[in-house]
Amino acid sequence: MKIIYWSGTGNTEDIANLIAKGIEEGGKEAELINISNNSVDNIEEEVVVLGCAAMGNEELEESEFVPALEKLQDNLKNKKVALFGSYGWGDGEWMRIWEESMTSMGIQVLLEPLIINYAPEGDAIKECIDYGSQIAKLYT
Repeated sequence: MKIIYWSGTGNTEDIANLIAKGIEEGGKEAELINISNNSVDNIEEEVVVLGCAAMGNEELEESEFVPALEKLQDNLKNKKVALFGSYGWGDGEWMRIWEESMTSMGIQVLLEPLIINYAPEGDAIKECIDYGSQIAKLYT
């Protein structure tokens, strides 16, 4: 399965790597794709994991991630999607808005999104790996 993410400070990338570890521990393969370095036009996988940090006033990153997401949005309608990201302020409103936006477009978000304050450390490391394990179970 693909884990497509954007990371500004590295926190979201750290989360993506831990989720990948959980997916692999669950017996599935995970391919990490940093949207800043890669273009994704089509997704064949049944399960897609999307990650983006909160920016500005709790918004998705607008110059790279949002355009990539808009390009993929029709392709995501037949997939099982999981969302994650990091934030440094607020209460996670950006994730709630993102999840609502995805479901309103007919995209199936199957797990409660994972949000981590800043970098994953302590209990948050296990939380990220466990999230990956849950994602692995979505893949049939």
